[in-house]
Amino acid sequence: MSECEPRSVRALIEAASTRLVGEEARSEAEILLAHVLARPRGWLFAWPEHEPTADQRAAYVQLIDARWRGEPIAYLTGRRGFWTLELDVTPAVLIPRPETELLVELALARLPLDREVRVADLGTGSGAIALALASERPQARVLATDASEAALEVARGNARRLDLRNVEFAQGDWCVALGGAMFDLIASNPPYIVSGDPHLAQGDLRFEPPDALASGRDGLDAIRTIIAQAPTHLRAGGWVLLEHGYDQAAAVRNLFAGCGFESIDSARDAAGHERVSFGRHPPAKV
Repeated sequence: MSECEPRSVRALIEAASTRLVGEEARSEAEILLAHVLARPRGWLFAWPEHEPTADQRAAYVQLIDARWRGEPIAYLTGRRGFWTLELDVTPAVLIPRPETELLVELALARLPLDREVRVADLGTGSGAIALALASERPQARVLATDASEAALEVARGNARRLDLRNVEFAQGDWCVALGGAMFDLIASNPPYIVSGDPHLAQGDLRFEPPDALASGRDGLDAIRTIIAQAPTHLRAGGWVLLEHGYDQAAAVRNLFAGCGFESIDSARDAAGHERVSFGRHPPAKV
């Protein structure tokens, strides 16, 4: 290695920050170096003159090159934080995003702490929603489903590592995976981007599983299926909560209404967009 090439933690981060682009360049450079060194990010600031080994420096350069090509940080490190959990992620699953935490908050508001309830997370991916709910409601019995066996393997691994034992897994499309079981709440962050949308060829989306992103000409195919199938799997008074695109709330509410749901409404995310819509299966008549 040339004497001019960076060797210290500080120099490596400076060089990588120059190579990467965007407002998060330095932050990403730090995250990737901390990952290579298997150290907390704060350690980098305490030991700026530390010189990683030649193998560590080479591995870091490879990660920076991959990030420069656009590969998502989550896939490069194999981890992404969601809710209070640290989840393993692979290219087989959608990268968990902060806006999906709104869905978790809304679901928890409808799940009592003091009794057993049954919950389903459809299209679980890494298990983010199912595991967040299971961690907050120990008495809940959570079923996480996905059509992809590779995704389920990631979710199962996260459940084992987090020692969450009130979660089970099933493979299958949407409510078909539920069999004959009945639930108090069904939650899902299904694909909702319009097929062929140019955003699918940009940023992190280029590297994520297409089936977890796009859903038909209006982006609502999966949501339409879930809402139509859910009533046969809901106990009286049970809820369905769905994440969707920023401009799809009115259409989703109409789908809920068309299938006989009540208490239909939408909730806004931190950016002010209607991001999650929900409806209640009519309670039994007294």
